[in-house]
Amino acid sequence: MPNRTSAIRTLVGISPVFHRSGVLLPCVFLFLNRALAQDVLTSPPPTPSTPAAVQENQAANPMQVFAPPEEIASPVPLQWGPATAHPHVDYQFSYGNGINSSPGKSQNTIVQMLSPGTLFNLGDHWTLDYTPTLTFYSSRNFQNTLGQSVHLGWGSAYGGDWFFSGSQSYSDTSDPEIETAAQTDREAYSTALNASHQINEELSLDLGLNQNLNYVGNGGSVTNSLQNLANTKTWSTMDWLNYQFWPRLSAGVGPGLGYVQQVGAPDAIYEEYQGRINWRATDKVSFQVSGGLYDEQYLGGGLSPLATPIFNASVQYLPFEQTELSLSAGRSVSQSSFQSQQTENTSITVALNQRLLGRLHLNLSGSYGATDYLATESRLPGNLSTSRSDELYSFNARLSCPVFKRGTVSIFYTYTDNSSTQSGFAVAGSGYGFSSSEVGLAFGYRY
Repeated sequence: MPNRTSAIRTLVGISPVFHRSGVLLPCVFLFLNRALAQDVLTSPPPTPSTPAAVQENQAANPMQVFAPPEEIASPVPLQWGPATAHPHVDYQFSYGNGINSSPGKSQNTIVQMLSPGTLFNLGDHWTLDYTPTLTFYSSRNFQNTLGQSVHLGWGSAYGGDWFFSGSQSYSDTSDPEIETAAQTDREAYSTALNASHQINEELSLDLGLNQNLNYVGNGGSVTNSLQNLANTKTWSTMDWLNYQFWPRLSAGVGPGLGYVQQVGAPDAIYEEYQGRINWRATDKVSFQVSGGLYDEQYLGGGLSPLATPIFNASVQYLPFEQTELSLSAGRSVSQSSFQSQQTENTSITVALNQRLLGRLHLNLSGSYGATDYLATESRLPGNLSTSRSDELYSFNARLSCPVFKRGTVSIFYTYTDNSSTQSGFAVAGSGYGFSSSEVGLAFGYRY
């Protein structure tokens, strides 16, 4: 996954974002991310970097039950014509146990993260954010690191019935990951281009192009002690034709096409055939469901094509003004970081966001995920195996309070349990399963 997000936050903490036609953006769905190639430790939340024009377009969506996050008015510290700069900083102190430094070897450690950065707003249509992250471990089994992330966002309406948006992201991280059971160097580039077109009152189009480049270092890297990790490049498109039956009920059909390259493995082409329904049943409840068939062909390697069902589903419920409940589930296919392997991921997540006493915000969430590893060629290199199946349970609790007008202080607790049938590649008899708890304090300030 190209963005630097923790396993828990990705699985349970991201609310869906919609086009004005009521379409779920697939790039933010947890099921379309690689379920286990994610960080074990909780990371500071990313700074919102959506251009104002895109926010306005999303706010017009009739399917969104939850109100957008509150924005705190702030002075402009630096301005050059239409461009403004907004510095921000996050600091996080936590203690975690049961964190794998290599397959089968877990450690206890204090973790400190400092993330200073700056968000640039370039008028209403462009945003640019740069954030480095310094991470310090008390355990010598982990390497202290300097990571960085850059995000460029853009959006603009054209002709009254077209809306275009795009983003370019880069991240350089070295975090303990669930998939590799070790601290893993990862450099990722993600590009997305989207367009929506209102053909008439009933018909609309949603078009999307994506490129994801994932570089996981090599055996000679400082932190990548595991072998058989491979760089992956993916290009894909997903396009939808939507029909609006009523203002709060729409349906659509869409084909998808993708091309996958992985070092040392056969290239692959895949197609997706999906349908979806978006329904705002009442002012307090909405449903979004999509599903279909994923069909992949391998250009070498001697394996038969893979055909498997996929789906996404989400429910938003607002029982009271200060209470948000959500339920999501999905199944997807994605590329593994291990050479000549891919994964089938199934997950379900439930989340509660509650405002208390007018100032406090309580976030509770729990999730379950199952991941099966599949070969992409008949003879795997080295001592790789596809006998691995993982089951992931997680729980996250966070209590936040605003301070100093533009600051936030939080306490959090995270529990993660991953059981795996696969023994380690690097250490005989070791495994990828672990049970970890993390408790911490975080402070953030945005100007």
